[in-house]
Amino acid sequence: PLNGFTLAIDDDVTNLSLPREPKMPLDTTGLTSCKFWGFGSDGTVGANKSAIKIIGDHTDMYAQAYFAYDSKKSGGVTISHLRFGTRPIDMPYLIDAADYIACHRQSYIKRFDVLRGIKDGGTFMLNCTWTDEELEKELPARIKRSIAKHHVKFYTLNGDAIGQKLGLGTRINMVMQAAFFALAKIIPIDDAVKYLKDSIVKSYGKKGQKVVDMNNGAVDAGIKEFHEVNYPASWADAKDEVVEGRPATKYFTEVAKPMLEQVGDDLPVSAFAGREDGTMPSGTAKFEKAGPALHVPAWDAEKCIGCMQCSFVCPHATIRPVLTTDEELKAAPAGFQTAAKAKSGKQYHVSIIVDQLDCLECGSCVNVCPVQALTMVPNTDEERQKMDLWYYGTEQVAPKANPQNKKTVIGSQFETPLLEFSGACAGCGETPYVKLITQLFGDRMMIANATGCSSIWGASAPVSPYTMNAAGHGPAWANSLFEDAAEFGLGMFLGVDKVRKDLAENLDAAKAVASPELQAALSDWAANMNEGEGSRERADKLTALLEKEAAGKPVLEDFLAKKQFFVKRSQWIIGGDGWSYDIGYGGVDHVLASDHDVNVLVLDTEVYSNTGGQSSKATPTAAIAQFAAAGKRTKKKDLGMMAISYGYVYVAQVSMGADKNQLMKAMTEAEAYHGPSLVICYAPCINHGIRKGMGKSQLEEKLAVECGYWDLFRYNPDLKAQGKNPFSLDSKEPDYSKFQEFLQGEVRYASLKKGFPEEADALYAKTEADAKNRRESYVRLQKGFED
Repeated sequence: PLNGFTLAIDDDVTNLSLPREPKMPLDTTGLTSCKFWGFGSDGTVGANKSAIKIIGDHTDMYAQAYFAYDSKKSGGVTISHLRFGTRPIDMPYLIDAADYIACHRQSYIKRFDVLRGIKDGGTFMLNCTWTDEELEKELPARIKRSIAKHHVKFYTLNGDAIGQKLGLGTRINMVMQAAFFALAKIIPIDDAVKYLKDSIVKSYGKKGQKVVDMNNGAVDAGIKEFHEVNYPASWADAKDEVVEGRPATKYFTEVAKPMLEQVGDDLPVSAFAGREDGTMPSGTAKFEKAGPALHVPAWDAEKCIGCMQCSFVCPHATIRPVLTTDEELKAAPAGFQTAAKAKSGKQYHVSIIVDQLDCLECGSCVNVCPVQALTMVPNTDEERQKMDLWYYGTEQVAPKANPQNKKTVIGSQFETPLLEFSGACAGCGETPYVKLITQLFGDRMMIANATGCSSIWGASAPVSPYTMNAAGHGPAWANSLFEDAAEFGLGMFLGVDKVRKDLAENLDAAKAVASPELQAALSDWAANMNEGEGSRERADKLTALLEKEAAGKPVLEDFLAKKQFFVKRSQWIIGGDGWSYDIGYGGVDHVLASDHDVNVLVLDTEVYSNTGGQSSKATPTAAIAQFAAAGKRTKKKDLGMMAISYGYVYVAQVSMGADKNQLMKAMTEAEAYHGPSLVICYAPCINHGIRKGMGKSQLEEKLAVECGYWDLFRYNPDLKAQGKNPFSLDSKEPDYSKFQEFLQGEVRYASLKKGFPEEADALYAKTEADAKNRRESYVRLQKGFED
């Protein structure tokens, strides 16, 4: 007998796994098994939870549900496994043989084998914009074969068009759920409609009658607007087209791609050889090209003035400027235009390119463009052909020295973003900040990331959105626990600092055996070893000279062996408010008090975003969150003022949508400061329920500052030595008449009025009073120095 074996995996390394056997046939009499492929944030999971409750509460049937989530926040794939039966269900495993399969995102048809396991005579519902004629062209051969060979009843429904018409946007859950009840016939359709509409009142009643009516309209449309497809028998013999894909790395092709296609369980152990240390290669998110967007921005070169705000705010780095020479412009694909009004060096033309296959259609770029040079258009096949422009601009156009000052808004966007195509939600308020610091310091960054949203979108296995520039330099990233990420980041800094100080101590010995030119380079390096500005150039020069002279000289060989430490690392510790204000605050405080040259970046969403929106100490009075269902009763913790009290910590509070120039100053000053720095960023989140939509998150950041909800300031201890006020209150006197408008524009505040009308006004007033008190403390801090 084999002792110490494994099951369910193909272990071709130790050969201790038992062979996989065909699944045993089970008696499924009276059981209906259903799978729903959804797009994170389209409401599919919520609707399926509602369906389970409806059937469990209103029938004598047994019900079971399991929900599998992609880690990619609101833009990831979700798979709902639902079983309904007349007998108790004892099946603690996923569905592999389904009676009903629904695919709620048409792009999934080409990415996943969604019909894997469909039963003979089963039902398939596809949400898509395609006509029957277009299905012939768009459906992959494997889907056609599954449909025909299993005699599947095939239906389509344009749920996205219905959602747009009703004002629900991408929230197609009720449309698709109503269609499910109509087709699956688990309960009478009239009963299903009644129960669905009752659940709508329960779920959305607090959001107002308009929202209830829109969802009721979705139910009515879902039960009658689906269409049965009469497919030809020839689909059973459909032939796969051989499509040449774009080149990708071995890791992506052999490991990441199967995992992304939801068949990672089929990979043998040997596929992970070389990854025993748990590291993941960076720069792999660019190969995914999932194409989830139904609409993408289209650029009008005639209108563009080259302000680069579109690129600056894009959460996923899918719209960027490109600089071309005359020769490169002549060699460009058809349609590659330049902006006549945009100027960036006499020798270069400026173009804006869009990645139609990674965009998540939030529309942030369109909403910040001051001249309407961008419009959202359907992401049709014709539009996707413009990917040639993207590939040309990012892969064939030569990298160029920045013609402008990279510390400016426009200049920063001519630096390659080293955070791209992350798993963040469409319109995310966090990623634009992190993307910006990778453009400013990414080629020498080390990042310690607290667990939370930023660690999930920052490392959505199996790909990495952190990437490298043309020289192969990029951020080194690692994640630590929620409670000790600050200490983890400090440890990174101290380890590197020790190696660099040891090198400096051996400087005299190295100079004793070096040429005059190398001696000068060593002296220059030692004199500026803690200066980030010019660090890469000094390191490259020193490395080149050592490579010529080090052979046979042990002290120089030791220097050369540690060449990666020549560059002044830019150490960042990144996390959300749940980490920095709450669970990890002790560590943050310890690191700030230690007086080491580390930078702490707080992405303040005012709620525990990653775990479903729980209240944190950053949550203001009156905001509704989990554990504060009746509105939070205590005011927001002022983390910035607490850090300022040390006197030697650089502190800034910023809001990208309100003042991009102030943000640039804060980021560059914080990184240049020789000591601890803390930058607190206002980051709108999908949990806020912004009524205008997450595409307006930058405008929400602007309104937050204008109305006095959020203040902008910088505290730079270096200015004290110059006899200047270290504190600068950067936001103008607020217009408090807009404060309540801001609160009512977000569901987290507006829903308080629905649920607790007697207390809401008092809590709203307290929120505003808290904001005014904070502002007064900042004004006193500024005036106190002047007095």
